[in-house]
Amino acid sequence: MKALKILKIILYLLFALLFINAGLDKFFHYMPMPEMTTEMQKVMDAFTTLKWVMLLTGMVELVAGILILFPKTRVLGAVMIFPVMIGIICHNATFMPQGLVIAGVLFVINISMIADNWSKIKPLFS
Repeated sequence: MKALKILKIILYLLFALLFINAGLDKFFHYMPMPEMTTEMQKVMDAFTTLKWVMLLTGMVELVAGILILFPKTRVLGAVMIFPVMIGIICHNATFMPQGLVIAGVLFVINISMIADNWSKIKPLFS
């Protein structure tokens, strides 16, 4: 039981660090862009035309990642990042099916964080 708890903490921390990194990259552009198909290039052109969309996404990823690092605010970060995860799943399903495995694992980690703290979130839905 203790090993499972340690594994969850490690997964949550890696999840948080991944989104902190992704959020920072939206501002500083330090990671290389992968090769894109023509269709995906059109989507990226639309995102770069609407600069605020990428900045907002980066800010949400950064803030949610920082919140997930700390147990007291983890559930808030998990709820904040959930719509971004839905977007990642949809984007991968549409444009990059090979990325669905990683996106799916991240989605399961996100759902796990929410499920672990469901008692804190449940009153929002009643």
